[in-house]
Amino acid sequence: QVQLVESGGGSVQAGDSLRLPCAASGGAFSRYYMGWFRQAPGKEREFVASITRSGGNTYYTNSVKGRFTISRDNAKNTVYLQMNSLKLEDTAVYYCAADPAGVYGRRWNFIAYWGQGTQVTISS
Repeated sequence: QVQLVESGGGSVQAGDSLRLPCAASGGAFSRYYMGWFRQAPGKEREFVASITRSGGNTYYTNSVKGRFTISRDNAKNTVYLQMNSLKLEDTAVYYCAADPAGVYGRRWNFIAYWGQGTQVTISS
């Protein structure tokens, strides 16, 4: 069983950048597909990005393509979400997710492991 801990959230202005690391422990990190989801107030948790076990393939929701980059370092048991050109609508709690069966294309409530979330707030 893997434990996930996100960090790196904060309050920034529109156009700024943030990088969110998610550190994993308690499991063989390279066995897990990893992803990032976010949840804004009053909205359902939504997919943001995911990465395959080797890091060879990445997937993004349309609204973040070209601005966000997901990556992983299997030697450090860490997945990252680099967020550039942040917009007001990116404000949300960002959650790291892991599943040995996959993340991309799956509803969030079918994904096995979650971090506690980190708040990202974008202001004008």
